[in-house]
Amino acid sequence: MPKISIVIPVYNERKFIKAALEKIIALDIDKEIIVVDDASCDGTENILEELAKSLDFKIVRHLENRGKGAAILSGLKEAKGILFLVFDADPEYRAEDVLLLLGEMEKYENGQVAIYGSRFLGGYKNKFSIHYFANKFLTFLANFLFGLKLTDMETCLKLCSTEIFKKLNLQAQGFEFEPEITAKLAKNQIKIVEVPISYERRSHKQGKKIRAGDGLIAIKTLFKEFLAS
Repeated sequence: MPKISIVIPVYNERKFIKAALEKIIALDIDKEIIVVDDASCDGTENILEELAKSLDFKIVRHLENRGKGAAILSGLKEAKGILFLVFDADPEYRAEDVLLLLGEMEKYENGQVAIYGSRFLGGYKNKFSIHYFANKFLTFLANFLFGLKLTDMETCLKLCSTEIFKKLNLQAQGFEFEPEITAKLAKNQIKIVEVPISYERRSHKQGKKIRAGDGLIAIKTLFKEFLAS
């Protein structure tokens, strides 16, 4: 496999960042890891500095909190790999599932494809939560507007060539990054393929940051991209 740039947006994840980094670094693949600290203020910034002394990753810092999308775009500017992947700095996703996405990517020689890790194909356990229904609705809306057949548009795990990512002219600063990239991949006729992944949802008390208002912004983003088609 070609070299992969793994971007990890981080904001106030002092409880989880060490474990997340260690698991990603342990993957036996040709990779560079770019951690974008979105102005953490809970000690995460100090933990990253200490970890960087012994672990192989690059730190990019925002002086003010700008949002997940902004962090991803900052990481994209630094990416040198042929492939590009976003990975969360919390325990919801498994580092090992990155290998599943890479394995699927190997089937497409021309690289004109994006691989999504679907939580809902992988035995999602919280099917009676508001989070589940919100995700399913947003995925339905994306499918309806852009002629897709996805099960999990909002997944964090998205793998694509770095060249394609950069050509999409992504602008999202917050969690609306997910609908924006999905819409722009569809409009650029980039095939999206899903593979099942594991997922353990955490609560807001455990540090989950997405809120109901982000769902409304996602809807607005999908319609904005549809009308701009």
